[in-house]
Amino acid sequence: MYNEFDAIIFDMDGTLVDSGQLHEVAWRETLSHFQIPIDAPLMRSLAGVPTVETIEILKKHFNVTTSESNQAINDFKEAIVRKIMHQHVNPTCLIDFAKQNHGVRPMAVGTGAYTQEAVEILTLCGLIDLVDHIVGADQVNAPKPAPDTFLRCAELMGVKPENCVVFEDAKLGIEAAQRAGMAVVDVLAELGIENDYFRQ
Repeated sequence: MYNEFDAIIFDMDGTLVDSGQLHEVAWRETLSHFQIPIDAPLMRSLAGVPTVETIEILKKHFNVTTSESNQAINDFKEAIVRKIMHQHVNPTCLIDFAKQNHGVRPMAVGTGAYTQEAVEILTLCGLIDLVDHIVGADQVNAPKPAPDTFLRCAELMGVKPENCVVFEDAKLGIEAAQRAGMAVVDVLAELGIENDYFRQ
């Protein structure tokens, strides 16, 4: 139960919420529309990176230029996400752990998604009332793998970083937690939660 920690931080996509197919479908449609190549292993390695930063990385990697701005491409993808999210999101088994700790220890979500999107997804999954704080990529200067997201969660909860435990599925998120000086649980290795995102 990780009782030695005073506070709990969850990543959202692929950790607290099964949303891999939501983002894969939205990305595939977006990248095809803007004629940016789709490389599944590369996309998987970028799990947790905010959309605008992902677009910038992809354009540089493939040496692609687009007439549309990165923000316009971001908005296109986010519109798809909003349109189809109700079809593709469900809580993972961590919902039981969150329910057990609700009102017992402070809990936060630290995500590479934008805050409003996170609120909508957590609401759809029946998770919104279980967490005390949500820190999205739009609330920090540097997203994961920088530690800023998780440090902001700790600050909002009033708990020292070393007294927080982070649940994460992505390599960059695990790195962010480690850089924040927090204990981290790799949910695939320790809990068998697998993110169905660009598997092939």
